[in-house]
Amino acid sequence: MKFKKAGAVSLGCSKNTVDTEILLGELVSLGFEVVPDPAEAEIIIVNTCGFITSAKQDSIDTILAMAEYKKSGSCGLLVVSGCLSERYSEDLPPELPEVDIFWGVRDYPSLAKELFRLAGGESAVSGPSDRRLVNCCGASRLVSTPPWRAYLRIADGCDNRCTYCAIPLIRGGRVSVPMEKLVEEAKALAEKGVTELTVIAQDTSAYGMDIYGRPMLKELLAALSAIGGLRWIRVLYAYPNTITEELVDAMRDDPKICNYIDIPIQHITPRMLTAMNRHGSAEHIRKICAYIRENAPDFILRTTVMLGFPGETEEDFRELEAFMAEQPFDRVGAFVYSPEDGTPAAEFPDRVDESVAEARLDAIMRRQQAISLELNKKRVGTVCTVLVESVTPGREGFTAVGRSYAECADVDGVIRLRPEDPSVRIPSPGEYVAARIVKAHHYDLDAIILKEE
Repeated sequence: MKFKKAGAVSLGCSKNTVDTEILLGELVSLGFEVVPDPAEAEIIIVNTCGFITSAKQDSIDTILAMAEYKKSGSCGLLVVSGCLSERYSEDLPPELPEVDIFWGVRDYPSLAKELFRLAGGESAVSGPSDRRLVNCCGASRLVSTPPWRAYLRIADGCDNRCTYCAIPLIRGGRVSVPMEKLVEEAKALAEKGVTELTVIAQDTSAYGMDIYGRPMLKELLAALSAIGGLRWIRVLYAYPNTITEELVDAMRDDPKICNYIDIPIQHITPRMLTAMNRHGSAEHIRKICAYIRENAPDFILRTTVMLGFPGETEEDFRELEAFMAEQPFDRVGAFVYSPEDGTPAAEFPDRVDESVAEARLDAIMRRQQAISLELNKKRVGTVCTVLVESVTPGREGFTAVGRSYAECADVDGVIRLRPEDPSVRIPSPGEYVAARIVKAHHYDLDAIILKEE
């Protein structure tokens, strides 16, 4: 082949990471070598994000940076795939002549075959097809996360049609992966050494509605829990309207399911939720959060809120602030509303001044920083199981970094570890150890690894 070495930059969310892993796995199966250094790559793929303005700019900046390797490196083909490419398929080519192929989000295995053909191999392939289940899972997927953890994407696309969100315009409606395929993929990951599985989708708690007629996340989690080798199963992106008391109870009672759930509420006032076309009511959000706190007190609750949505008043903001104080979340991500092309909200009146929105964002995050510190302080003195992510040997023993069930990789804080005394064995990355929390910070924790009994 003319080109044999391929490299990729994956931007945006973990769902995009899975797309990149599927593509890289297909390339390896066709005989390509995947290299981490873009200077060595003869084919560079930038898998872009197009969710909000800042993500789009990051994608453009990355594309231009990778294009420099056509001059200074070995790059002969620059490929742009993913959400930005899908969304602006007509606008980008004349603006980015450095790019050789624009692909979008459809059928990554076919993109691999097209690259194989362009590299000098023989492969007949049609153009990109409609999005299919092949984009949700793949037997040849090349996992890019550390070998002990991986994402399991259980669906693609979204049916919620929030007025601010471009995801349905980019990826279409929800397509759930049949449960048997997910169990098969999870078993394959466990056989390769994965012990922590993070379940993701645009809306995980609505999983299965399109193929089974009702949400089936509870049943899926039970099937995944039965897989030998898996130790932690974590759930992200669960929309509040399909989170039930039964789901919470099932997660609480299964020792493999992390008592951790990500519930992006976006707002709490009825008028804002209606304007956003958020499914479910403010009453249900309050009810399910209260139920979790009362009946599953060890649960870690994560959420996302949006500030400055068109029409948001100071009263709306104060009500959101009050709710987050009276029903504190352990983890909070917040962002300022960004008008996105083609979405209903982009045409809404009563825009909130950007400086006002930024001030509200700052106020929310300052308050959350204090809440996070207080919640972390309550963990001091407790003993927990920690998954070690990295180890650094030193003159006086070693230090390590890890996470408990309460910290999700890449988005939450970490636990910094040191041995209880010099006799403690140095753990390996990917190993689970018992540790006692000794100090709390705003987002991170310090702990000592206990001696094995």
